[in-house]
Amino acid sequence: MEDVGLRCTVAVEQPLPGAQAPRRRVMRGALVLLGRNELRRPVLRVVGGGGAPALSFALAGDAVRLFTRFAGEGRAAVRVGPGGAQVLLSDCPPDALRRFLRLLRLKVTAGPRGAPRSPRLLERPPPAFAVISPLQERDLLRAPGRLRGGERPAEEPRAERRPPTRLSAEQEAVLDAVRSGKSIFFTGCAGTGKSFLLKKIVGSLPPKSTYATASTGVAACHIGGTTLHAFAGIGSGKASLEQCIQLAERPGVRQHWLACQHLIIDEISMVDGKFFDRLEAVARAVRKRDEPFGGIQLIICGDFLQLPPVCKANEETKFCFQAKSWRKCIHINMELTEVRRQTDKTFVSLLSAVRLGRCTEEVTRQLMQTAANRSERDGILATRLCTHKDDVEITNERRLQQLSGEVHTFEALDSDPMLVKLIDAQCPVGGRVELKLGAQVMLAKNLDVSQGLVNGARGVVVGFESEQKGLPKVRFLCGVTQVIKMEKWVFKGPSGVHLSRQQLPLKLAWAISIHKSQGMSLDCVEISLSRVFESGQAYVALSRARSLAGLRVLDFDPKVVRADPSVLQFYRQLRHHQLLTQDSLHTHSGADEKENWKCS
Repeated sequence: MEDVGLRCTVAVEQPLPGAQAPRRRVMRGALVLLGRNELRRPVLRVVGGGGAPALSFALAGDAVRLFTRFAGEGRAAVRVGPGGAQVLLSDCPPDALRRFLRLLRLKVTAGPRGAPRSPRLLERPPPAFAVISPLQERDLLRAPGRLRGGERPAEEPRAERRPPTRLSAEQEAVLDAVRSGKSIFFTGCAGTGKSFLLKKIVGSLPPKSTYATASTGVAACHIGGTTLHAFAGIGSGKASLEQCIQLAERPGVRQHWLACQHLIIDEISMVDGKFFDRLEAVARAVRKRDEPFGGIQLIICGDFLQLPPVCKANEETKFCFQAKSWRKCIHINMELTEVRRQTDKTFVSLLSAVRLGRCTEEVTRQLMQTAANRSERDGILATRLCTHKDDVEITNERRLQQLSGEVHTFEALDSDPMLVKLIDAQCPVGGRVELKLGAQVMLAKNLDVSQGLVNGARGVVVGFESEQKGLPKVRFLCGVTQVIKMEKWVFKGPSGVHLSRQQLPLKLAWAISIHKSQGMSLDCVEISLSRVFESGQAYVALSRARSLAGLRVLDFDPKVVRADPSVLQFYRQLRHHQLLTQDSLHTHSGADEKENWKCS
């Protein structure tokens, strides 16, 4: 029933004579269906629970209006007739809502399907309601422009109108596991589409009970969420359990703990295991439920062979899989194995060896050879990845000052100027962007995947518009030259308040830190690994490149390639368990609570 049916909260408002307030009926967990009546005309039917009679609304094309401004948040409204009756949809999985609204818009504007005919003698009368057929190619070809009334039509946002990127079979398996309600950890090397899959998961769950978080602000912004620490509301978690529970019991914080049914955590490798244990205990205490994590479904993503938790020099690193509560909280473990960022098998094999801390003579030879790679193409220089953020700031400021010409400054428009520091921590672009002609830049947001204008795409500023805003014109390595307009980032702040920043989706790209590059795919990269100080850091840096040809490694030393022994042991156990349970991989949604592993 995908596309033609929607499970959500529905409020039906029907106008009353005179100036009386409209009659309002709210149905939680209702099923909204799109069908046709005996005259073959589109009908919207709302089926509530408890045996209450269903409500049906004929959808005459001229009278139907769609309000879809907040479809990305799982909310929309349909005005269903000239009398002004409205069906208000809320807490819908955003992706399902977009598909449903798209189907509704196309079917309603297409009108009745064939002319109604009188039934023949002894013939069964046509049904009063039949679920509408899914979208056909002919529907898409004759799709009209706008619905009457001037409201925004129920079409997908710009990102959804691009050629769709389909989920792989293993990604579909992860999504199915999430839909089964089990708590899941899925992993995979860099470039296997973990972030892409996570966005699909976010879009498939009801917004009111789903909280998307990540270990860092930038990673949280990528999935439209907040940091795990901001959601938890217990600070660093190093206070006593009683104090942490008191912090989580504060108004606003407690409300989120109670409302949360699905907790998403991205970049789990950087979350400390002790903090995870503290969260689990707090969840049980605040929610007053003895199940692991207070009964919350966990959807956890990350690669423990990438960046580890940030700890002080005298503290021992403890990964989340070493947490006491990890095994009882996670029911299913799955690994993505299909690399999508890199297509060169030689490079994929090299990265696989580096990820496991193996640096053979052949790997060393290949990486040292890249030092001779040409670092400039069409005026676009390679981005240098640095281990320390101070090096990044100094490099970008110095190179910008060396350019002649006028500085063009672009100030951000923030939703709350009092929370600039919080916005800075979560938004991938700063409050002020300074550019000059010839400045090396990279995109900080997907603009058009089909043209290669993706997050991390490299370019150079080749001009500025003469109009008042003076927007920059950028020539990208993918061959596209385009004027870059302001874009908007929206993310959650304290107590679930939505914060936003409107700014150019550009950042200076002579240099970027390895931490900030996590999740990016870079066209041309220059790396100095001499100052690598963490396990997995060299791998994260090298895996940002799309190909060996776009990579230049300076002063390479095989000693910087290393992986944490405890993480290697974790993945060995994971693979061993997979061999023992090979036959049960396709039955991971069974009733038993045993861990099922799917690994390469």
